Amino acid sequence: MSGRLDAITLGVIWGALQSIAVEIGTTVHKTAYSEQAREGQDFSVAVFDARGRMVAQGPYSPGHMGAMSFAVKNALAAHPVESLRPGDAILLNDPLLGSGHLPDFFITQPAFYDGQLIGFAVNILHHTDVGGARPGSQAVEGIFDYFQEGLRIPPTKVWQEYREHEGIVGIIGANTRTPDKVLGDLRAQRSALRVGELRLIELCERYGRPTLVAAMDEIVARTEASMRAAIRAVPDGVYPFEDFLDDCGPGTGPLRVAVTVTVDGDGMTIDYDGSSPQTASGMNSYINYTRSYSYAAVKCLTDPFGPMNEGALRPITVTAPEGSFLNPRPPAGGGPRAVICYRTFEAVIGALAPALPDRAAAAASHFANPTFGGWDRGRRRRFVAYELVLSGTGGRATKDGCEAMSYAFNASNIPVEAQEANQPVVIERFELIRDSAGAGRFRGGCGVRRDMRFLADEGKLTNLSERQRFAPYGLFGGEPGALARTVINPGPQAEPVHGKQSREFEYGDVISFQQSGAGGYGDPLDRDPARVLDDVLDDYVSIAAARDRYGVVITGAGATLTVDAEATTALREQARSRRQLR
Repeated sequence: MSGRLDAITLGVIWGALQSIAVEIGTTVHKTAYSEQAREGQDFSVAVFDARGRMVAQGPYSPGHMGAMSFAVKNALAAHPVESLRPGDAILLNDPLLGSGHLPDFFITQPAFYDGQLIGFAVNILHHTDVGGARPGSQAVEGIFDYFQEGLRIPPTKVWQEYREHEGIVGIIGANTRTPDKVLGDLRAQRSALRVGELRLIELCERYGRPTLVAAMDEIVARTEASMRAAIRAVPDGVYPFEDFLDDCGPGTGPLRVAVTVTVDGDGMTIDYDGSSPQTASGMNSYINYTRSYSYAAVKCLTDPFGPMNEGALRPITVTAPEGSFLNPRPPAGGGPRAVICYRTFEAVIGALAPALPDRAAAAASHFANPTFGGWDRGRRRRFVAYELVLSGTGGRATKDGCEAMSYAFNASNIPVEAQEANQPVVIERFELIRDSAGAGRFRGGCGVRRDMRFLADEGKLTNLSERQRFAPYGLFGGEPGALARTVINPGPQAEPVHGKQSREFEYGDVISFQQSGAGGYGDPLDRDPARVLDDVLDDYVSIAAARDRYGVVITGAGATLTVDAEATTALREQARSRRQLR
């Protein structure tokens, strides 16, 4: 077919490109070896055009997607298009060139038709362990550069004309504590991209290269126009906000996230000037990662249902001072940088909340992303376990927050059965925490508690948690959520564990991750008493908290609980009067 492009053809090609991205992701999902990829879906995929522009992406992590455009450009800078052949694939995990830490492996594979480049299939996957000081390669304390965090791979042709470079793959396998999982996942990535390559070729065979190129150009242009129109609808202005990360390890001070969002016509600038300097720890976010969650926040607030590709990024400029912890100079550590993403995402949302109050959400419960290592005496092998504990999301203008789900990225809680089947662990509790959610006209989601008993010797925990010191904020009168905590052996003799501590544990120890609650939205005294009663019946809120935080008096017992409307009205009037006297 010639380069003719009509609306139906454009729509079909757009659907096909999205389908290709999803098929690549499904292939990774079904063939990966690790729990975090197979169950937690800690990977992402996208399709790029021949100019190295992202055109379509799968429904995966925005932290990967924002960085992916830069990673592909960096891969092609090292291996120009004219040097590529069918079956070549470029691997990189360099923190500055990719998404900010070594466990994320990007692979870029070209697709050719009749000897001409038509595009790229690209994916990224978080690998279980890439060496370094601690199992899982995500330590905070004791790290002062990324050489301590594991194996760093610059853009490298690991596959040439469909042949795997055995020497390079052998080096990768020799530098991980879990070679079976890492090499299995790496080959799952590569095989999935072969699927994407074939689908792109089939699409080109059907429509011809000129039509496919024209469609890709039109998709990017329309996406940019849609995003610019959405930004134009935001009131022009300068919107500052600040929040804090707890610290960068035991005995350290908080890290300031300062952001100023400037809306000017159809463009937006996000500037992190005033944020804390880079740290001598793993707690640093390289600029591509900082960009990623800034883009994601703007997308959610402005054009959430439009396509996400190169066009959506063009109207947005993200800057951070070089040498800050949101734009560190190499070789700064960055292994645990995932714990920072919620704060940059929420800082942008907090800044724009006054301009877009009907779209903004309060701060979410923070997730925990600990890793463990040790000796599995049952299977007689060393192991590394990766965990995700995803909790509640913030209250919104018309709805409560959600329970136990990912917020700023599209991962999943790893199922109990998957962890117990593959690791020396028993999950003893996985439950919502009563009274942890921030009160509001629309309350935040509850915190989640996950207790894990480890049947392992020589146990090593690398904790990665947040909001143990600075609670998730509420909006427009909503209250903050409860603080998080981590303890070993919960009960009378519980031992607190710092949110970013690296420490040992014994066979049979229980490690309890108790995550913060999400912030509320709006005045709690405006919440419908019937909704408060529902929360009490669901055990999200206690009867005492209903009275103290919402001004709702609940009487009766068991299934006969009811709202005392007269007492509730009187109690709320008293509460409002006390506020006026302050």
